[in-house]
Amino acid sequence: MHIIAGVDLAWMGTRNPTAVAVGRFRPGIVELTSVVEGLYGTRTVIEALDGIADLHGVAIDGPLIIRNEAGQRECERKIGVTYGARKASCHTSNLGRFPDAAGTQLSLHLAEAGFRHLASSDQKWQLECYPHPALIEIFGLPERLAYKKGTVLQKRSGQIALCNLVRSLENSVILRLRVPDALCRYLDTERISALRGDQLKHNEDVLDSIVCMYVGALFQSGQDQTVFGSPVDGYIYVPTRRCI
Repeated sequence: MHIIAGVDLAWMGTRNPTAVAVGRFRPGIVELTSVVEGLYGTRTVIEALDGIADLHGVAIDGPLIIRNEAGQRECERKIGVTYGARKASCHTSNLGRFPDAAGTQLSLHLAEAGFRHLASSDQKWQLECYPHPALIEIFGLPERLAYKKGTVLQKRSGQIALCNLVRSLENSVILRLRVPDALCRYLDTERISALRGDQLKHNEDVLDSIVCMYVGALFQSGQDQTVFGSPVDGYIYVPTRRCI
């Protein structure tokens, strides 16, 4: 059994919140065990991760390694080449935009605690992931699932579609996702239909963190994958095994 965390990291300091989903992995199944939402600031995120007993791996949606002064990282450019036609290109990260990025601070802290980038499954690891291409691959989607932009109704509709997909992983023959009743509210379509404003955004953050946790469990289980870029100049891990 291994404890894995998924982090939907806010890139811009304390302006936006971060969510963390924690799961218990064993071969063939990962169970969501806890969720922490509304974490503001990198130090708060670090404290939350440090407080997880026996943490083995961390999958993070956010740039962990940034070496380029301007433009896109090579891994972001390659994601655009591969998934751009499916509307899943990357945001741009560089030292000009993010001279002291939250992701790099978090990554350095994890490295000091023994979490190596893309380490083997028997070692503590960290990895950078990106939910949009991961969802395309996990569910065999024709293009990016739209749940982050648009009107309130469009965001609700997108989150409901994502929830239905995530819940379907309970029946995956590749890696089952078990969500206990106490945490099902984040996947409750009736509840989402009533959310708006910050509450709707916070639920999106949690859903992304659950996706990241599941991606981390796929990495731990050694499923098919593509790593765009390298741990030297920045990389993005994308699972390529369809799970449903």
